[in-house]
Amino acid sequence: MSDFQTVARVGDVPEGQGRCFPVNGTMVGVFLHNGEYYAMNDFCPHMGASLSESPIAEDGSVMCSWHAWSFSIKDGTWLDNSKSGIKTPTYDVRVQDNEIQVAVPLPDPPAADDSQPAGDQPADGPS
Repeated sequence: MSDFQTVARVGDVPEGQGRCFPVNGTMVGVFLHNGEYYAMNDFCPHMGASLSESPIAEDGSVMCSWHAWSFSIKDGTWLDNSKSGIKTPTYDVRVQDNEIQVAVPLPDPPAADDSQPAGDQPADGPS
């Protein structure tokens, strides 16, 4: 489940640019393009560079500053090869009471490690 969390106020993200904010353990790039806000995972899936450091192109894309991969801020698609299936996650954004809010799911809890005994029991079971 993801609840909306306030990350900034209207005016904090300049038109045509992005800013990065931590939300539920995820670094999220929030972008303002043609008066509308968009949010996506800030890390390029290729090598992890920040996508919010790039200005928004007229087509609504941002380019990774390390290797020039371009991503759509609307749906996270890697635009250089849209048939590859490579995307970066995008998130719902809303403006409420002059606050920019983003909904980012909580990370999945770590999987249980079945190789370890439960509680204080020895590895070969209860005595």
